[in-house]
Amino acid sequence: MSHNAPVRVADMQAFDTLIDARSPAEFALDHVPGAINCPVLDDEERRIVGTLYKQQGAFEARRVGGAMVAANLAKHLRERFADRPANWKPLVYCWRGGMRSGSMVTWLRLVGWDAQQLAGGYKSFRRHVISQLDALCPQLDLHVICGATGSAKTRVLQALAAQGEQVLDLEDMACHKGSLLGNLPGVPQPSQKSFETDLATRLERFDLARPIYVEGESARIGKVSLPLSLVARMRESPSVIEVAATPEARLAFLLHDYAYLGDDREGLAAQLAKLKELQGKETVARWQQWALAGDLEPLFAELMALHYDPHYERSQERHFAAWGQRRSVQAQSLDEAGIEALARKIAAR
Repeated sequence: MSHNAPVRVADMQAFDTLIDARSPAEFALDHVPGAINCPVLDDEERRIVGTLYKQQGAFEARRVGGAMVAANLAKHLRERFADRPANWKPLVYCWRGGMRSGSMVTWLRLVGWDAQQLAGGYKSFRRHVISQLDALCPQLDLHVICGATGSAKTRVLQALAAQGEQVLDLEDMACHKGSLLGNLPGVPQPSQKSFETDLATRLERFDLARPIYVEGESARIGKVSLPLSLVARMRESPSVIEVAATPEARLAFLLHDYAYLGDDREGLAAQLAKLKELQGKETVARWQQWALAGDLEPLFAELMALHYDPHYERSQERHFAAWGQRRSVQAQSLDEAGIEALARKIAAR
């Protein structure tokens, strides 16, 4: 590959290292999988240069920014790149393949490395992600696992994966359990762009000729939205499997799986306040009292009976075209052995 040839997203695997020259905040929002962040301007420097550009024009922004870029590049050469061999081949990108990545490529080439620039930068990779989602989602052979709240659907997916099946665990990717109380303590959700990058990367690895198991989700998981093409494919799937667990098994599972909610009783009570319009002030006040007392068993039992279960079947019938022809898999226990047995039954088809 010559230095003058434009490097496309499809060519990225030919390089030893992928370098993201954008600021740390841009990198944290989303980046090409496997890239390392070596900013030519940090977040504050980028803000300063942007303000100068607006207030005093391009020349002053480049004069001040150039000194910052030179200092950061010198630091990377002394530290991050100090042990790289003479035959090292890095690929560098910034927002749109402009001055930030261009300046880094120039200096790396002066050293003698075969550095190149990703044509179009991160924006070209972002277009690739969107096009891959649009192309791959309609081809997925999705087997949709449904079940009332507390049916251990995510654990069943994990057991299926352990048994060698292809699994798309959207809640794991979204860092959220997909319900009112689904926030994971101390774990932020990814940005929308980062979620889509992760999704496209996983879809590219699937064998499209084999089944892919997925939990039946709504169009949003917490603050993250699923691609419309994936939602449509999920809802039109001819293979819908319902985990039919007993209320006792579900309650026992919820008490174990959501035990951490008792660690933040006031936070739990605050979340329950969002149900006042649906359930009434008196009911929610009772639930909040249980939450503040850490009495999760009656709380979860009533949430199942009064909130989740009444809406479950109506919503499934509305969302999944094959709900009337679903395959039901019975479960008397949702302990580890019970979940593994469920996964075997589901995979047996």
